[in-house]
Amino acid sequence: MTTPVSPAPAHLLVVDDEECVRAMLTTAMEFLGFRVTGAATGRQALEALSRHSPDLVLLDVGLPGIDGFEVCRTMRTRGHTMPVMFLTGHDTVDERVRGLDLGGDDFVAKPFELRELAARVRALLRRTSVRSAERRSLLAGDVRLDADTYEVWSGGRPVSLTTTEFALLRYLMENPGRVLTRAQIQERVWNHRTEGPGSVDTYVYYLRRKLGGPGQSLIRTVRGTGYLLCAD
Repeated sequence: MTTPVSPAPAHLLVVDDEECVRAMLTTAMEFLGFRVTGAATGRQALEALSRHSPDLVLLDVGLPGIDGFEVCRTMRTRGHTMPVMFLTGHDTVDERVRGLDLGGDDFVAKPFELRELAARVRALLRRTSVRSAERRSLLAGDVRLDADTYEVWSGGRPVSLTTTEFALLRYLMENPGRVLTRAQIQERVWNHRTEGPGSVDTYVYYLRRKLGGPGQSLIRTVRGTGYLLCAD
């Protein structure tokens, strides 16, 4: 008889410069079955993101140096899509709007009830799990991309792409209607590897040529900035 395998516990990154808050959150979340990594500064948080790729980030707004808003902005620029829950001692409308506009998903005001915080974490993780499952197959116009099998079709015909072309198309399709700068694309697709200044434009050209027909016109040039994928 085969023993069912339990799913791995969700991994949380807890970012707070107050050691007592960080320790309290770590202890509580680990007791509830989560795996937890802690960080005391924005710089440590960004380093931990690259090393661990957590499932959710609990992020204090009032960090010294690089504050929580800047950490979130940098995360999204680098292509990190995991949900961010801000922890704040100044819960104002302006602050919430700014955080949400920068890519945050929820706000919790300090002091908070641990039961409510845990419930919000679980709810965000459930929504993220559903969205991730839905995103395994991406569709834009007559172009379809399967993230599990690394297959692409345009107008019903299979399209053979290199690893870099596939990563570029996937990044564009994950962000329909959003202008992506050349720097953002370079950082996400090439992951800091040194490439010539025209590498993004060159690979967009390759991609358009391979998609052909209506698929080719999905990728629009935003002069002087970068590219966007038209979902229509």
